[in-house]
Amino acid sequence: MQDILQIVVQDFMRMKKVRLNPSCVFVHQNISDVTAGERNMEGRRRLQETLDEMTKLAAKDEVCDAECFSDVIRFDVKKDVKYIPQLWEGSPPMAPPNPNYCENIQELKETIMFHASKSHGMVLNDFKDHIIDLWEALLNERFVFSFRNALEISAYRKLETEYSKWSWSLRSAMMETENKLYNKIENEAIHEVDETDLHRELKKTSEEVEKSVSEFFEKDRDKDILIQWKTSFEIKIKELQGNIVRETKRKLNEVLQQRDMKKRIDAQRTHHENTLCEKSKHLALKLRDRANDEGTLKKEFDLFWEQNVNMIIRDTPPIRDIDVIRDVKLILSDVYESLPVDHWRESRDIFTVQSYSDYVKLKKHRGIAGAFTKVYRSDKEVFRDILSKEDESQIRSFVTDVAQQTDRMIQSFNISEMGYNISCIQQLTDYIRARVTEHQEGQVNYVFKNEFFMDLVLSICKRSNKKITDQHRLFREANDPVIYVEKTREEYYSIFQKYCHGSASAAIFGKIICQKLKELIEQSVYKRTARDIADEMRSNCPSLNGNRSNLEKHILKTLAEEEDFNKYMNYINTPRDHFKSFIRDEVSRYITDKFNVRVLHKMKMSIELLQQKITRAARESTEHVQVNRGDAGLWLKRFSQQLSDELIFSEKHLSGVNHDDVEDFKLLEDVMRQELPAIMSEISCRFNTKTFPLKLDLKFRPDELLIDLFCQCCWVQCPFCKAVCTNTTENHHGDHSVAFHRVSGIKGYLYRGTTNLCISICTTAVASDQCFYPEGSDKSVLYREYRRAGGQS
Repeated sequence: MQDILQIVVQDFMRMKKVRLNPSCVFVHQNISDVTAGERNMEGRRRLQETLDEMTKLAAKDEVCDAECFSDVIRFDVKKDVKYIPQLWEGSPPMAPPNPNYCENIQELKETIMFHASKSHGMVLNDFKDHIIDLWEALLNERFVFSFRNALEISAYRKLETEYSKWSWSLRSAMMETENKLYNKIENEAIHEVDETDLHRELKKTSEEVEKSVSEFFEKDRDKDILIQWKTSFEIKIKELQGNIVRETKRKLNEVLQQRDMKKRIDAQRTHHENTLCEKSKHLALKLRDRANDEGTLKKEFDLFWEQNVNMIIRDTPPIRDIDVIRDVKLILSDVYESLPVDHWRESRDIFTVQSYSDYVKLKKHRGIAGAFTKVYRSDKEVFRDILSKEDESQIRSFVTDVAQQTDRMIQSFNISEMGYNISCIQQLTDYIRARVTEHQEGQVNYVFKNEFFMDLVLSICKRSNKKITDQHRLFREANDPVIYVEKTREEYYSIFQKYCHGSASAAIFGKIICQKLKELIEQSVYKRTARDIADEMRSNCPSLNGNRSNLEKHILKTLAEEEDFNKYMNYINTPRDHFKSFIRDEVSRYITDKFNVRVLHKMKMSIELLQQKITRAARESTEHVQVNRGDAGLWLKRFSQQLSDELIFSEKHLSGVNHDDVEDFKLLEDVMRQELPAIMSEISCRFNTKTFPLKLDLKFRPDELLIDLFCQCCWVQCPFCKAVCTNTTENHHGDHSVAFHRVSGIKGYLYRGTTNLCISICTTAVASDQCFYPEGSDKSVLYREYRRAGGQS
């Protein structure tokens, strides 16, 4: 009985959250002795203790303020525990009836009626139906009744939280490896990425996770309960590790493919920089005799700079601003030459339209019956096909999926590194066209008009416009000859002055190296800080320090507090998008609130760490050259190798700088040690909340790192109530499962023949003998045979 009571406590607590005011009566039947009530006082006391204990346990799991059972449900252990004696005194058939039986039954009736009378607005027939519905719902509550008691529920919740920690450990370690290998790829230190290498890099963390898993199942105080899930979670962790490795290999191989294209861009920029450096050096040598005349030096340098910058601009056209929407319209106009003049003015946002009926045509073989209704519209005197709610939902899901896939495509374009080209829009357009064609050739009742494809492309590109534009701006700032040359003007003038004053070649070479490192250091600091922020939020942010269920709890709480209907609809119809948006808001809020206290501190710590590593690399390179009697080329090679894990820096960055006359490597080392603090201070001054996200590629941002953790799971929704499958693995084996279902009206189901939203819960319906009509169909299907209605289940 105690096991059942624990489950009931948990569910009563949920009913408390939906503002029910339940009461209960415990009835013990077939008690042999009429004095059982007196003899069971001790039993009542133990019952009260058990209920209170289970309430506290359930309250902790459900995050509810309840100390005793009566906080959740009206219950008096003295009045609401009834004992019903046997009907017969002795053994039937000759035994007389027990007179106390009727008295106890009457007393029980009065107690129940007393409680029922306190329920306003409910007649007895409704009460009976309510109890039946409640009981069937409880029996079919998949999550709760897959456990024997609240202890199991609590233990499973704890296991889910630990699994989230294990999975983050693996992801975090792989992100660190990915960043190192990314730097090595850019530095051309490696030319291939193999899964075996990635598994080897992950081996240490994998062993630590395995040890932690083993200790958890062996040492936790609920180990006897947890043991039943040990094998399944060990399999999940192995599958997760394999998925992480495969995904990392895919991303790094994309970087390898893009490297050759990027080399051309980088080579062009480096050529310009080094040409300016060498020409300024030659000019300085001519002006050494006038080194003390600062005005003459400045005038000569300005003239030299203007001439050479104009030459660079002439040879390399500047990178101009982009207009994504203009390019979209240009491509679509080429595809559909007969577009109406006012189409662009009338185009609609595909994500917010109430109905897609204007975008479709009925397939001829279906006729007027089935999924469509033909409606006469007097304003334009035409017939219009009205989609069923099932088809509306199907198209909306299709639109959402296409948008998600195109988001990934845009990320893979790596625009911040490679730059924007109209071919990006062409690729998006081709992909969307292929998806639309594939969808309408499937088992659907409609075909799309041209306007659907055009508005889908335009809506997706409008939504992604800012992302593409921001990434292109980063590319332009780094590669546009006018911008990047002007940014380095003061640096070149400083080097020019040193040449004029006869500074040693080693000193000038050291300063040039430090200037080349400046932007690379900044990028490295941003990436490291992004990982640190994601890691810190996993520990300190209540919504992100558990599993997906914990995150959803905070999402629901926020929805309830904000009472924004559009956000509710977004959560119901596109839960993955809503989760992503919530995570981005959490990260943005955290960075804004904690920037000066935590984020800036982490950045400065990263700068100090990098400064130490660069100084150490310079010292070790000097020692290496002295031992091997090498030259500046050997020093530079050794130096770049020492930093290859941290920075994208190699000899190619200085390929045009003449360093043949550099011989004093100790001076070179000292100059770098002296120059670095000022450079680090300059970088620190540029740190602020506005530039932080813009300085990062999409894949390195803390919100995207956390989205990868929480959103790489199953997002299939219940066909009745749109509750999301709770499985943490995409494309998992076996049926989809949901912890808590909702009323079917949330999806928009109506009682047949009415405009009233359905308030039944699908767990109850599936356990009953009731039927439903699939949308657009006149044939009923038993709820328990819902898989026959089609769709995912």
